[in-house]
Amino acid sequence: MAEAARRLTALAERMLGAPLPVRIRAWDRSEAGPPGTPVLIVRRRRALRRLLWKPGELGLARAWVAGDIDVEGDLYQALDLLAGSVWERGEDASRPTGPAALLNALRDPELRAAGRELLKLAGPWVPPAVPREEMRAGKGPLHTLRRDKQAISHHYDVGNAFYERVLGPSMVYSCAYWGTDKDAASTLEDAQRAKLDLICRKLALQPGQRLLDVGCGWGSMVLHAVREYGVTAVGITLSEEQAAYARKRAAEVGLADRVDIRVQDYREVPDGPFDAISSIGMAEHVGSARYAEYAADLYALLRPGGRLLNHQIARRPLKDEGSYEVDEFIDRYVFPDGELAPVGRTVAQLEEAGFEVRDVEALREHYALTLRRWVANLEAHWDEAVRLTSPGRARVWRLYMAACALSFERNRIGVNQVLAVRTPPSGEPGLPLRTRDWR
Repeated sequence: MAEAARRLTALAERMLGAPLPVRIRAWDRSEAGPPGTPVLIVRRRRALRRLLWKPGELGLARAWVAGDIDVEGDLYQALDLLAGSVWERGEDASRPTGPAALLNALRDPELRAAGRELLKLAGPWVPPAVPREEMRAGKGPLHTLRRDKQAISHHYDVGNAFYERVLGPSMVYSCAYWGTDKDAASTLEDAQRAKLDLICRKLALQPGQRLLDVGCGWGSMVLHAVREYGVTAVGITLSEEQAAYARKRAAEVGLADRVDIRVQDYREVPDGPFDAISSIGMAEHVGSARYAEYAADLYALLRPGGRLLNHQIARRPLKDEGSYEVDEFIDRYVFPDGELAPVGRTVAQLEEAGFEVRDVEALREHYALTLRRWVANLEAHWDEAVRLTSPGRARVWRLYMAACALSFERNRIGVNQVLAVRTPPSGEPGLPLRTRDWR
């Protein structure tokens, strides 16, 4: 008799200490759980073995990437419903939920019977193969030049054609800037162009100035600044594929003589000073151990009076900052070695490097809207995205972008543009008295 779903639901609720908010469909086609909710599909017993071999988020991530689990119905709703009981710690930190509860259940004498039943359901006790899309944890110190290049390559060197399907014609991989009406029919391309232009205005770019774009991606920022504001620009990236794409774009629009795209680390730029620096969605890769160095290096690369626009995702502060742990799914499959910091810490470190911080603008809701458009693009081009990369890679991007959209919407993470100035000894920063006149 097909009953795996009923047994799974009962076991999960016993271990988690709460009802499952979604329906389960198991490999034997049985179903159990609340009707009218998204369905969590457990396609193979191997999904259970992944959880037993790696209790926690990494086991869940591997099951998702391998296609052992899936969601039928609204992915956003499923993630939102599951967040409280599976992927996040509840308000009562003394009572673990989700993967931590599973791990505890396997150790708790009172729940060992449930653990033994889960073992029976899981089938042969052999370690499942790790999905090939997973990056193994690097060896040695974090954020060396070599290790950073490997981490960036893992994320960005997966094929420019794949990113074209996800990002659209703008080829901008950071938060767009939407209008005041969230329901307005603005295109993603319009919103990304508005973001690039906002940054150029904040930097007060003028013809003849030199701009450094740190983490230039596929070249969209430097091309916009050169074309619309008459600057010359240097764009640096650690991705060979991004650099080749950006150079090709510059040549195609006749701007190759004013755009210099380099495969180069920010710590190795030799030809400052610059009149302005933009760093858009790059500082998340720097890491807490290197952030003071990052801020000091950018300060040294600016001329007195020059401006820095630092566009960076931020996490919420913790009561115990020493307890911060990097998300295992993100670290292994999306942004290896990436770290988020509270915006207050970012501002403090920029100031410690010598910058005068003049403006901080929060764009949290804008990133949620952007991510939902990227997910829609990916889903609309799903078969092609799978062909261009792999089924597992496409599944990684779909899950991480949808989950991040919810995180921005629920105020779990934010994103901020910090405008900072290398104020000259005269104390005159060169900004208008009403700082936001760039609007």
